[in-house]
Amino acid sequence: MFDARLRPLIDPPLDAIGRWLAARRISADAVTVAGFLVGMLAAGAIAFGHVFLGAALVGLNRLADGLDGAVARATAKTDRGGYLDIVLDFAFYGAVPLAFVVADPEQNAVAGAVLLLAFYVNGASFLAFAIMAARRGIETASHGEKSLYFTAGLAEGTETIAVLLAFCLFPAAFAPLAYGFAILTAMTAASRILIAWETFK
Repeated sequence: MFDARLRPLIDPPLDAIGRWLAARRISADAVTVAGFLVGMLAAGAIAFGHVFLGAALVGLNRLADGLDGAVARATAKTDRGGYLDIVLDFAFYGAVPLAFVVADPEQNAVAGAVLLLAFYVNGASFLAFAIMAARRGIETASHGEKSLYFTAGLAEGTETIAVLLAFCLFPAAFAPLAYGFAILTAMTAASRILIAWETFK
């Protein structure tokens, strides 16, 4: 919901850092993989109850997610880079709720499962739309230069980051937060399905 509005604010500093990294021959793929590994450390920390460390690592993971695109823009975008970025992002988004389930299955298992189902359906709606848009030559730059077509929704990257951090800062509230975000995510998936129904008929 807020991603497109934040792009003009966050892209300039990210691009400056991206050019600095590119000048030192640090590749976008290396930043993507490093960010993913940090994200897995975040999930591990959360699973063992170190939620504030997890929050810090979540923040670093999201910083890396912004920087890999900035490095790619400073050098050259590749299909491999775009593929790695989206797949590892989805793995990270699933790992954090799973970590809270592992940390306290009695309190968090059902809420975590509902949220992961919502993530699964929303991810499918997003990727399927991107595939069909590519086949028809439909493009957009509303979310910056991306390897895939990004459809807007209530639950985008900004909202997801905020909720993941809220999980870490308020772990006792994981279940209500997860249920609430699952509803927003499901609404996003439904809106994408409706848009696809009209766009691809």
